[in-house]
Amino acid sequence: MPFSAALGKSEAKHPVAAASGGAASPALEWLWGLLRDVPHIRVLDCGPVSPQTAQILFKRGAKLYIADLIAPLQRRDALYWERKDKQLVFRTQDFLALLPAIPAATLNLALCWHLLDLAPPEALADVVKKIYGLLEPGGIMFYLLREAYLPAGVDTAWWLDSLKTIQVKGQGKIAFPYPAISNREMEKLAPGGSVKTFLTRTGRREIVVLKPGGTL
Repeated sequence: MPFSAALGKSEAKHPVAAASGGAASPALEWLWGLLRDVPHIRVLDCGPVSPQTAQILFKRGAKLYIADLIAPLQRRDALYWERKDKQLVFRTQDFLALLPAIPAATLNLALCWHLLDLAPPEALADVVKKIYGLLEPGGIMFYLLREAYLPAGVDTAWWLDSLKTIQVKGQGKIAFPYPAISNREMEKLAPGGSVKTFLTRTGRREIVVLKPGGTL
């Protein structure tokens, strides 16, 4: 079940919360600059429930929806796979049914984390299209994508340490099941959105997809 809250005043009127030990995120710094004049943002978090992430977003005046799409992929939940002609097939629509009832074109931000590194390649287009359809014009999807040289990290956990920093738990020992997604492939997945890539020193790229109506 999703939960939501709308607390406090717009962060546009006072400084963004300072970092408290997490890794600086150029993508988060950029997107919060773009959203600074939106007083009560609507956010979807596609990861496991993080009290710290929720608290940070509530202080920003967010209505927060949570749909853990990450954990079922990390544990390769059998509920979302079926065998057809001796092959395992991912049940994409059943998987997307985990999303809460969010009206189309109403979200300002979707935190998708490593969703695309964990989902089967044949499901990626439908997953991106579904979340993209929930964004209002000017809305943003935020993704982490591993670099090809980073072989493991399925079991790593990520969450917001502040609005502009990310915290990580575990180094990740489980190998990623699918090849890394290239920047070109990411651009093809974004259905009409503008894609911006931020490089980091962690072996991961930060990707933002902006729905038309905003400015990169």
